[in-house]
Amino acid sequence: MGEGFDLSSFEKSMVIRQMEHEDISKVLGMQELSFPGMEPWEKEHLISHLTVFPEGQLVAELDGEVIGSCSSLIINFDEYDDRHTWDDVTDEGYITNHNPDGYNMYGIEVMVHPGYRRMKVGQRLYEARKELARELNLKSIILGGRIPNYYKYSEEMSSREYVDSVSRHKIYDPVLTFQLMNDFTLMRVNPNYLPDDKASKKYATLMEWNNVDYKPATKRHYKTSYPVRICVVQYLMRKISSFEEMAHQCEYFVDVASDASSDFVVFPEIFTTQLMSFMDEVAPSQAIRKMTEYTPQYIEMFTDLAVRYNVNIIGGSHFVEESDEIYNISYLFRRDGSIEKQYKIHITPNERKWWGISAGDAVRVFDTDCGKIAIQICYDIEFPELGRIATDMGANIIFTPFCTEDRQGYLRVRYCAQARAIENQIYTVISGTVGNLPQTENMDIQYAQSAIFAPSDFEFARDGIVGETNANLEMVLIGDVDLEILRRQRQDGTVKQLKDRRHDVYHIEYKKD
Repeated sequence: MGEGFDLSSFEKSMVIRQMEHEDISKVLGMQELSFPGMEPWEKEHLISHLTVFPEGQLVAELDGEVIGSCSSLIINFDEYDDRHTWDDVTDEGYITNHNPDGYNMYGIEVMVHPGYRRMKVGQRLYEARKELARELNLKSIILGGRIPNYYKYSEEMSSREYVDSVSRHKIYDPVLTFQLMNDFTLMRVNPNYLPDDKASKKYATLMEWNNVDYKPATKRHYKTSYPVRICVVQYLMRKISSFEEMAHQCEYFVDVASDASSDFVVFPEIFTTQLMSFMDEVAPSQAIRKMTEYTPQYIEMFTDLAVRYNVNIIGGSHFVEESDEIYNISYLFRRDGSIEKQYKIHITPNERKWWGISAGDAVRVFDTDCGKIAIQICYDIEFPELGRIATDMGANIIFTPFCTEDRQGYLRVRYCAQARAIENQIYTVISGTVGNLPQTENMDIQYAQSAIFAPSDFEFARDGIVGETNANLEMVLIGDVDLEILRRQRQDGTVKQLKDRRHDVYHIEYKKD
């Protein structure tokens, strides 16, 4: 039998291995060829990848030449917004947000040298990723995939329709079709994922591969969160010369809240009474009626600010004339442009004596994009029945705009807000006025220290205080509350005031429909 051909001269060596520092320049050159017109990696990005998570950075090598690569990190995907961008999930490409204790591998790039396509290089890289996910006992691999052929169809169909057509094999997309063939399933379509991906019109498909071999670790727990950011305005009452002057100040605070990515911004009770500082009305009751003429401007102002700055606004409160009666009303201006209102239910002796304010008679709970909330104006927070009724109606946060002239009055509001937070296992927020209006009857002095309160238990802020302002200074307080912690603590906290109520002994009867 003859020896035959020397087969070694025909053999090729294809390997998938971990990326090394010596590969960086090759990967950068390959990227420019693979994704023309898109912003490439910087050398510092790949150095960071190899420093933070070297196991997740792979290359395909053929006969000693790098012809493909892929990059990954590990995260807890539930910590990220559904509409996250590539920058969000990669810390702008540096993957310094990599969490070695996370549940999910996130694939941030796969590329194959254009001269070596149709050799199943991409498939080999995907399989290597899957094997790494199995070795690390991760639940899944998630990735944001380009849809580079979408630009050809964007004028005739939406991104969702395009993705659906590709999924049904009616249209071929080199990336999405490949991912579907590699056992990835579609989660959703995210807009504005990669700003420089013009071919995909900035869209990306969020795809997931589930590791069927995943075994939950006995001591490994992950808890979801539902954060809500609140900006509390402690507003300085000052003499002004026009409505526009007040509006300018309000916009400043809304801008501050928006810059901090707040979900709510809260103004104090009747801070609009500073409008009386430029009116020529001596009698308080007549000044109030004249002030109500600014109600349309007040509503228009806050509606515009809520939409323009994309933040829900608790517009403090304002005196409003309805059917010849004057009410103290707090408006919720949602960031989608819709409006709700809560009438003050308990009127103080001062409000009756000086201004003739009438009482509302309904407890309202409002739906927002951050769950259900209630508004209880100043004195109303001092009646525990209202807090319990609002909580039973589903409220997780009670906002209390207040206006008090001395420390004693302020402490009544504060202590009662803290009590409502504990007894109802909710968050409460108080926002007050400071400063003075020397020429305005019954609004001459103010005292406040605004705050955000939580129930008192291990998972909440120390002393049940999420944050508080300095007393009697104009400033804002920005704090985060977590509705998921609230839900869990209601179920298994150290004490469970809502679950442990003795309904066989007592109950609260709310007489309104």
